[in-house]
Amino acid sequence: VQLQAYGGGLVQAGGSLRLSCAVSGSIFRINVISWYHQVPGKQRELVASASSGGVTNVVDSVKGRFTISRDNAGNSVTLQMNSLQPEDTAVYYCRLLVTRREYWGHGTQVTVSS
Repeated sequence: VQLQAYGGGLVQAGGSLRLSCAVSGSIFRINVISWYHQVPGKQRELVASASSGGVTNVVDSVKGRFTISRDNAGNSVTLQMNSLQPEDTAVYYCRLLVTRREYWGHGTQVTVSS
């Protein structure tokens, strides 16, 4: 199983970015794909998650600005980030949780300039 993350970059405050995470390999149909972010010196923190059953969740700090969605096949997840702020600057990682195993993609840098 591999996770490939796309879409990071540099944007001005108030701008938007879209991150995508594509899962390849055979996975059990019941799973959760999430996005985390991490800033230097801190632990990774959950940003948003989307289950194979269609349940989505975003943390309060990004609610109303970020939206997570899954494609119909369920093998990719998109994080739409609007109204970005400098405090959103971090490395973003996607994570797959399936049958109590977790897999991580490589990080993608998001930098928001003020």
